[in-house]
Parts: sequence; C-alpha cells; structure tokens
Amino acid sequence: MRRALFCAVLALASAGALHAADEPTVYAARVSRVFDGDTLWVKPLDGGRYRKLRLDGIDAPEICQAGGTASRDALARRVLNQVVAVSVRHHDDYGRGLARLTHQDDDIAAWMVAQGQAWSYRWRRSLGPFQAEEARARRGRKGLFADASAELPREFRQRHGPCPRPD
Repeated sequence: MRRALFCAVLALASAGALHAADEPTVYAARVSRVFDGDTLWVKPLDGGRYRKLRLDGIDAPEICQAGGTASRDALARRVLNQVVAVSVRHHDDYGRGLARLTHQDDDIAAWMVAQGQAWSYRWRRSLGPFQAEEARARRGRKGLFADASAELPREFRQRHGPCPRPD
C-alpha cells in the first residue's frame, strides 16, 4: 500500500511540471473532512497543519443546491479517512489549494464527474478537463445528470447567492 502510494506521489510529481516555478506541491495525506463535493480537508502524513483543498477541474453543486449533499456524500464515501496522493497546482481566491487527488490509481475529480456528482469545470468556451467523463455520465443519466434541469453551481450562486453557513 505505501509503495503504491509512493509511486503515485512520484507520478504526480513528474506529471506536467514545466518549470521549477510551476512544479506542484506533492505529498501524501489522509482526508479528514469532506465539506462538499469539491472541497475537503487533509492532514499531510509527514506532519504539519491540516490543509483545505478544492478538487481541481470540477465544479460540484453547492451544499444547499439540489444534489449538493449527494455529491458530498459520494466524495466522502470514496476518500474520507483514506490516504491520498495530493498535487497542489496553485491556490484559489479563498486560499484553498487547487489540487489533484489520486486514490487507488484513480483521479478523484475525474471519478466524481464520471459518477455524475460534479461538472467538468468550464472556463470561457472550454468544456473543461473532464468533458469526456461528463458526456458519458450525461448519456447514462448518472447522478446530477438524471435531472435535465440540473443547474451549474455558478448559475445557482448567481440566482441565489451563497449557501447559508451552518452554525
């Protein structure tokens, strides 16, 4: 198990690094909390503080949006309390690391989209990095895509604002 994780971390470290300044931060960590379908907390295995991460390349429904709790629960069932390989590309405006997570040789973001629990993150005219997984999930009417009126989180936030914070 540790050897496989070490190999996964090494593969993430070598994947896509263009320049020293662009190299992702790579480490192994245990998932300690799943906040929603694309945000979670991890504790690095080599010590240090807990880190809040957002899965890079996907957009999951808001927790107060239709499908939000199902998306969170799917992610939690897959990775909560599990050891994952983390590759942080950069940080978003909220200070969260934008990360690629790998568990048992699966890219977790791609898995979430393939399960119909998140959209491939759209940017300008691009359908995002997981457009093939999303197309298959749509054809299979999986998860969110069973509802033809499922609303992108960006559009939901524009119409309703942010979800209320739990107390």
